[in-house]
Amino acid sequence: MSCKTPAARGPLRYPLLLTALTALLGAAAVAGLALGSVRIPATHVLEIVTGAAGPGPYRTIVLDVRLPRVLLGAVVGAGLAVIGTVLQALVRNQLADPFLLGVSSGASVGAVGVIVLGVGAGLATTVTVPLAAFAGALGSLVLVYGLARGGGAPMTTGRLVLAGVAVSYILSALTSLLMVTSARADHLKETLYWTLGGLGSARWDMLALPATVLAVGTALLITLARPLDLLLAGEEGATVLGLDTGRFRAAVFVLASLLTGVLVAFSGAIGFVGLMVPHAARMAVGAGHRRLLPVAALGGAVFLVLADLAARTVAAPQDIPVGVLTALTGGPFFLWMLRRRPEGGGTEGAPA
Repeated sequence: MSCKTPAARGPLRYPLLLTALTALLGAAAVAGLALGSVRIPATHVLEIVTGAAGPGPYRTIVLDVRLPRVLLGAVVGAGLAVIGTVLQALVRNQLADPFLLGVSSGASVGAVGVIVLGVGAGLATTVTVPLAAFAGALGSLVLVYGLARGGGAPMTTGRLVLAGVAVSYILSALTSLLMVTSARADHLKETLYWTLGGLGSARWDMLALPATVLAVGTALLITLARPLDLLLAGEEGATVLGLDTGRFRAAVFVLASLLTGVLVAFSGAIGFVGLMVPHAARMAVGAGHRRLLPVAALGGAVFLVLADLAARTVAAPQDIPVGVLTALTGGPFFLWMLRRRPEGGGTEGAPA
């Protein structure tokens, strides 16, 4: 009888977890709308959001200032968690993360370069910045992966992390160089947003593109759950089972870079979300990506909404960039992961 219990509970546990995460996201969103330099009762927030409240100053604060920020935080958090989950499968290493692998730094170089050089200034927000960020993200990801596998040596945790950190430092230095050598002084303040990561500039017109890219990209990745699971078995095992690993990995690298570029274009480089959240999600539902990706997306959304709430309230009325707080929590987590994993260790295998 005890052998049947896990199998019986399994189908019920996963929907319950998704429901709990969705409810937690709703509660975090309400808290994000209610708390800040001006505190608004949660009941009044719900009345404003549902349209039951009439015009007033609180309505402007909730709908025009805080709600776009909360929604952008949910989109970016979900996206970074999904990207981190996929990158960990592609390189078979749980230490992979868009920030640690230099992908976010590459996207920042592209975004800052477009702003400083004034390329397509009239379309900067909607077209040129996301495209440049995508190109930078893809270029940095290819560079890190190539360096980690350079010389025909096997890709280990140490090589991957060192390559990612080195490329990230170089690209961060290039971003700083673009900022300080800009002909316009206001570029320094404007582009500092991308180096620290923040949601303070969120507006309604900034939500459509990242939300659409996230929805389409995540849905596509869920359809690719089986090939992602096969990669966890290793190159030889996946090839024997019929997967063209080289072509598949290249295609998913492009998709991950597109997601990263779009998100960084609107939020800046926010680190460690793609490292911590997939690890927690994997502990909850295992390594199978069909279940893992939705849980990681919801977990990432909850995490970043709460992190941004803390960034707005911990030193109120000063607004701390949320990327600073995620680095303060993610740095120790990364060191803990590095200590407990053997050199060259990969991700856990997919469930049988």
